[in-house]
Formats: sequence, C-alpha cells, structure tokens
Amino acid sequence: METALLIIGGLVLLVLGGEGLVRGAVQIAERFGVSPLLIGLTLVGFGTSTPELVTSVQASLAGSPGIAVGNVVGSNIANILLILGISAVVFPVRVSSAALARDGVIGAAAAAMLLAVGLAWTLDRVVGGVFVALLVAYIVHAWRQESAGTDGHTAAFEKAQAFEETHPRGVHGAYAAAPGTGRRGLLVSLALLVGGLALVVLGGRLLVDGAVGLARALAVSEEVIGLTIVAVGTSMPELVTSVVAALRRHADVAIGNVLGSNIYNVLGIAGVTGLISPTVVPAQIAAFDAPVMLAVSLLLLAVARTGWRVGRREGAGLVALYALYVWVIWPV
Repeated sequence: METALLIIGGLVLLVLGGEGLVRGAVQIAERFGVSPLLIGLTLVGFGTSTPELVTSVQASLAGSPGIAVGNVVGSNIANILLILGISAVVFPVRVSSAALARDGVIGAAAAAMLLAVGLAWTLDRVVGGVFVALLVAYIVHAWRQESAGTDGHTAAFEKAQAFEETHPRGVHGAYAAAPGTGRRGLLVSLALLVGGLALVVLGGRLLVDGAVGLARALAVSEEVIGLTIVAVGTSMPELVTSVVAALRRHADVAIGNVLGSNIYNVLGIAGVTGLISPTVVPAQIAAFDAPVMLAVSLLLLAVARTGWRVGRREGAGLVALYALYVWVIWPV
C-alpha cells in the first residue's frame, strides 16, 4: 500500500507541478515580451516533458539507471504504440504532412543515436552535451520553419499545439500574464514557477522511491518497472493531449505530439540526465528495448511518409503490440 501511495502521489505531484511550472514560466516570458511562437517551442514544449525529465534525473542521482533510461525508452515506445494507438481508436488518424515525415526522420535518428550509445558507450556528459546541443539546433530549425510558414508545421510546434488542445484559452489565455500588474503580478508568476518546480522535484523523488520499492516487492528488475509503470505514468499528459486532439479531429496535432515528445525525450531528457548525472545504459535495455524503440520509430516514420490512415483496427493493433511488448519483458 505504501509503495502504491508513493507512485500515485508522485505522479499527481509531477502533473500538478508541471502545470504550475509551465504556467509561471509562460507568464514571466510574456511579461518580458517573448514571442508566443518561441514560448510554445521552448517553455511549453520542454515544460510539458518535465515529469519525464525530473524522474530520470532523480533516478540517475539515486543510482537507478534502469529507471532513468527505462523511463526515456519506455516513454517513446508507449507514445507510439499505446498513445497513438488509443488516439486512433478514438478517431482514425490520417497523416499526410511532409513536415511530420521530416520530423519522423529526426525522431528515428535520435532513437538510433541512443541505441548506439547503449551498445558502444555510456550516457556521459559528452553524450549529454551533444544531445542537448542537437535539441537546441532542432528548436532553432523549428522556429525558423514556423516563422517562414512553409512546408507545414513541425512536430515541436504540434507538441505545443497539442498542449493547447487541453487548455482552450491556451498560452494567450489560461497561461497569459497572471492577475495583477507590475511587481505583484510578477511575484505571482514567480511563485507558480518556484512552487511548480518544488512539486515536480518532490513528485519525482516519490515516484522513484515507489518504483524502486515496487521492483523489490515484485522481485522484478528496475529496468522493467522503468520501462512500463514509470514510463506510462510520466506519459499520461501526452496521452490526454493526443486523445483530446483526436476527439477534435486534429490528426496532425495528435501524431505531431507523439513525434515531438519522442524527440524531446531522447535529446532533451536523456541529454540533461547525462549532463547532470552520467549513467550507464543497462545491458538489457541496450540489447532489446532500445532496438524496439528504434523499430517503432521507423514504423511511425513509415506512417508519416506514406500518409497511411491509422484507423481503429490499426490503432487496436498498435495497442495490442504494446501489450505484447509488456508481456515479453515482464517476467512470468
């Protein structure tokens, strides 16, 4: 019971803290005249990945690489098979965007890089720095692409747009400047930012402690817990935003959210984790789970490039594949 409370409480704090952190950061940025596009690509895009980021960093600092790396790899697998699958079951997804096909290549390349690191190296500060630099380059590219208004929206933009689907007033409403003007309003925004950060740090700690306790109680590896329970739990915001986008018939936004999240996960979360607390990629993950992540990334790339229709049957098939994956890695 205590373990379950730690996990559930950690997830709740991660979600609530992430909301407060993003809201406070956006309000402060708007007060200083930062453009809505840049806010969406950076503060909203990366801020919505805060649960995964804090959890992986906390796990790495606690000496649990299976949870730290498993959270990243498992989240990417769940995003494609589980979240996209459920979204397609809710409403069929048809993809024809050239921009998403391009971002699909970036997502697959990022997955391949993490796989290569697991097989031949470790997630050290050099690798972490390279990953973060690549994420910055991607965001700059996305910003230029969106500013030019050509070749469709990027996945980074769609990730922020998906967030707005669950916040109808969006960055310009619910996340606009806090009530009050001048110093008082700024203090409110700072309080949201700092309070949100405190909650996600505490939530990450509780989730990691609960995950480690669950692994010991069930006599399973931390890698399995990180790849499944932790990964799915921290991916709940992506599930909600993608399903809402599907319900509103915004297929590009739903799949763009998945692609964008996967890019941020590998380059941002794994990168920052390597910079703050270098860690090894567990042999089990490098040998099986990371190749699975690359395989499903290539599957998503094929969907994006060919304009296939991911109907309800195909969506159910993706969910079934995820169930099969969990069955394979979970010890009997």
